[in-house]
Amino acid sequence: QVQLVESGGGLVQAGGSLRLSCAASGRTFSTYSMGWFRQAPGKEREFVAGISRSGSATDYADSVKGRFTISRDNAKNMVYLQMNGLKPEDTAVYYCAARGVDSISYDYWGQGTQVTVSS
Repeated sequence: QVQLVESGGGLVQAGGSLRLSCAASGRTFSTYSMGWFRQAPGKEREFVAGISRSGSATDYADSVKGRFTISRDNAKNMVYLQMNGLKPEDTAVYYCAARGVDSISYDYWGQGTQVTVSS
């Protein structure tokens, strides 16, 4: 089992940058694929970015490709989301999630961190 705690959200102007962090508990962090999701008011939660257990493979939603970068540090049990060129439509609560080796879905979720981009 893993517990996830996000941080780094806040208010930023359009065009600005933020770096989200997700701290994971447990000694088996490297066995989980990790992802970032977001949910805007009145909308369904959507996938933003994902990273493999080793960090060698990443995946992004089309809406954030070229602007966001996901990374992880297995030695520190951390996963990050660097967000550049932020747009008002990026405003949402951002969630960190973990998926186990034998799982087809994300099993563990953080509490979320609010990102607000002003125009």
